Amino acid sequence: MALLDRASATDDDAPCILVVDDEETICEFLEMGLGHEGYRVERATDGDSALRMAAHLKPDLVILDVMLPGIDGIEVCQRIASVSNVPIIMLTARGELHDRIAGLDGGADDYIVKPFRFQELVARVRAVLRRHGKTVHQTLRYGDVVLNRETREVWRSSAPVALTPREFDLLELFLAHPRQVFSRDTILNRLWGYHYVGDTNVVDVHISALRDKLGDSDRRLIQTVRGVGYCVRLPVP
Repeated sequence: MALLDRASATDDDAPCILVVDDEETICEFLEMGLGHEGYRVERATDGDSALRMAAHLKPDLVILDVMLPGIDGIEVCQRIASVSNVPIIMLTARGELHDRIAGLDGGADDYIVKPFRFQELVARVRAVLRRHGKTVHQTLRYGDVVLNRETREVWRSSAPVALTPREFDLLELFLAHPRQVFSRDTILNRLWGYHYVGDTNVVDVHISALRDKLGDSDRRLIQTVRGVGYCVRLPVP
């Protein structure tokens, strides 16, 4: 079975996402994560620059914070929606019902509240882009493992593998970035959310369960890189 890597973040045909947030850590987190998922990412840190960049870049999607310096996110959303059909996901710490209604009434396609799980955000990004006819690879293949992002089904050697939602997200992360080593902290940030506070051993528990279900008791597929983390590599014959 042929290996299908993720699309490069620099591919011209990769969907472009404009991230608008004045928190540097959030911007960096999303730029890295979405870039690894195969998207081209640009970022703005205030409402004025967001409007300029949206007009110049013509992105395929905007992820927009409500609380911004200068023009707030609701007004930015309204202005963009008045001149463009670009989908908008509001990303904010303000989770009250009236705030969500204001964002959706302002032209947003979806609304997600901080703190958030990265995989949930990515799923919403894919769903919104799919409705607008823009997608990245829906099927990931590596060796004899096949994962369908849309149906959330997994097979190994053509046999179906039943995974929990968290195990599926973990395998998706590995298959989207074959051979890349992920530390426990990175996995926690990506799957549990950047605000997660807890024992990193939870990653080891899920890795062990995933190995069992994939029939990888010899750890030749999901490999441990001592002192660093985990990665997926093709077994050596």
